[in-house]
Amino acid sequence: MNNKDFETYYESIFGSRWGILRNSLLQDSHTVAYSCGLAEPYYLDRASVLAAEALRLPETGEVLEACAAPGGKSLVIASRMGESVRLLSNELSSDRRRRLVDVLNRHLPVEKRQRVTVSGFDAAALARREAERGRFRAILLDAPCSSERHVIADPKALAQWTRNRPRALSQRQWALLSGAFLLLAPGGSLVYSTCALTPEENDGVVMRLVKKYGSQVQIDKPDFAEGEETEFGRHILPDTESGMGPMYVARFIKLE
Repeated sequence: MNNKDFETYYESIFGSRWGILRNSLLQDSHTVAYSCGLAEPYYLDRASVLAAEALRLPETGEVLEACAAPGGKSLVIASRMGESVRLLSNELSSDRRRRLVDVLNRHLPVEKRQRVTVSGFDAAALARREAERGRFRAILLDAPCSSERHVIADPKALAQWTRNRPRALSQRQWALLSGAFLLLAPGGSLVYSTCALTPEENDGVVMRLVKKYGSQVQIDKPDFAEGEETEFGRHILPDTESGMGPMYVARFIKLE
């Protein structure tokens, strides 16, 4: 099945590359069995592991994963955090939150699980509370996005796609990212990631953060070599990374 507007839009971004990239999105993703520090392995896209590993964890304090379901990135963070660190895995959707709890219970050892709390607040709204600002020492925001790999694979979703989808999602992403920045303590690490293809949802959202907060934002690009460098981060695309992704990852440090 084809959606002419969808095809035209992504061809405008990727040009002659789009056909190859589109075909790669229809193939199986590069799934790995992540097992480091877990009670049993969890299977997820290797690009998701890289996004979670990009977060610089503090030695002490509280870490937030703002949009945590289904839970793979929370497992990666929890497996890496020291004994004096706690993780708040947040998910607004009650259905997805139940799945998140199941994943954490099944895959985390008891000691790690005791230091992970699950919550269900709107991460953008929480930042409006002055008392919550600067609460977290590190934040991972894997934001809701266009998720073109899923759209292409679902005839109904593809038929319903309009140009307004990435535009509307970028507004929600901006609300979440600007809120996360307010919740982050000075000196803390913030990772913004999406599984979107569009610059509008990736560097475009980050550009708004840089413009609004200026000297408080220090770009701290991810260390991994996979993917392609963008203005503010790295973009892992499946046509050049053996099926990994898509995954955009940008990292910042909040200055005083």
